Amino acid sequence: MQTDFSLAQLGVERNQNAEQIIRQCVHCGFCLATCPTYQLLGDERDSPRGRIYQTKTLLEQERTVTTGFIQHIDRCLSCLSCMTTCPSGVDYMHLVDEARAQIEESGLRPLREKLVRDSLVILMTRPWLFRAAMVVGSVFAPVLRPFARGRLQAMLGLIPSRLSPVSRVNDAGCYGRAKKGRVILPKGCVQQVLTPETNEATVRLLNRLGYAVSVTAQDGCCGSLELHMGREDAARQKARQNVCTWAAARQGGEVAAIVATASGCGTTMKDYGHLLRHDSDTAAAETAALVRDVTEFLLSESETLTTLAQQARQRQSDPLRSALGAVACHLPCSLQHGQKVTWQPQKLIEAVGLEVREPAQSDLCCGSAGTWNIMNPELAQKLRRAKVNNLDNTGADIVVTSNVGCLTWIGGGTAHPVVHIVELLDWMTGGPAPECLAKLRSKIF
Repeated sequence: MQTDFSLAQLGVERNQNAEQIIRQCVHCGFCLATCPTYQLLGDERDSPRGRIYQTKTLLEQERTVTTGFIQHIDRCLSCLSCMTTCPSGVDYMHLVDEARAQIEESGLRPLREKLVRDSLVILMTRPWLFRAAMVVGSVFAPVLRPFARGRLQAMLGLIPSRLSPVSRVNDAGCYGRAKKGRVILPKGCVQQVLTPETNEATVRLLNRLGYAVSVTAQDGCCGSLELHMGREDAARQKARQNVCTWAAARQGGEVAAIVATASGCGTTMKDYGHLLRHDSDTAAAETAALVRDVTEFLLSESETLTTLAQQARQRQSDPLRSALGAVACHLPCSLQHGQKVTWQPQKLIEAVGLEVREPAQSDLCCGSAGTWNIMNPELAQKLRRAKVNNLDNTGADIVVTSNVGCLTWIGGGTAHPVVHIVELLDWMTGGPAPECLAKLRSKIF
């Protein structure tokens, strides 16, 4: 795409970066076929190349941010499907992040909108506060749900009927013996409240495979929530805290990987080198290079599949295991498009003796996308219905995924159990059955 920045404008780093990305776009339109918002709305302003053109115009002509620009950028899920489709390798992820930062700097959001965003950031990045909000919400949600609409309805719909107790693996320490090596496990923020079983299953599974798992006291939110809201400085602050914390943990001995069990967080952590590119040291880039999605890490050793298969064979006498048929695998956008991890989950599930069925349109987003399903409830509901229909049509007994957002969002729209892949692998190789499989158990028995 042709650009017309002045020399003075190109003296600004933001404009330099934007121009390099914009010039990669050849306006071919391949991204239109895989953009969820364009598929729903049919408006090119709500497509990747439409957003690229609007950002180009804003920067080149030094226009003031408009409400229309804000709306079209806000509607982007950052699913990054367009980057998988794009034949020219356009770095859309970083361009749309720049556009969001421009919006935040403009200060033009209505006060009500700003308060909603502030509230979500404050609640969701502080596990103790988020848990308290979920407890209070669970009391009032049944009364409010029949009358709630829009964003309030979306928020209430995400409140679980029962919260699991605080997990023991939230406590700092090293779990298991390092027969093969040691990994660091980020606790996360939302995940440790909504699905603490995921980290517990990860520790058991990795211990069984010979890895010690270190959990640090000072790590926190990865920064993705604020980054996708255009709050770059706040995101950088959180990233620096994590980098510093994990660098200190690495001083205690060699670390094989920083294992991400929420793919949305993993995508952001793998990009710490870019986010903190102006920092004087190389700690951020070194940290980013160590980050692995848990499925990616499990397959970093060739013998893992054999080991999992051997452990799974000992589980075949379990009646629930024997009755379990096919599994529908939902690959989160942050995993398949953000991290380019695509085949690993299926290989792991097949290794423990289960049939994997891929749903139609598996490359399209389910509509969760962090807080997007709250901020854009009507569009998110449409995407969820389409995703659930495709998953149901596979005829599988359960749905497996690897991101807490997808898990809770899809789980609220289907009668099928939805389980994190680590919990499934842990159960199949000796751990406890995931609680969500109680639905399947009652159906079978």
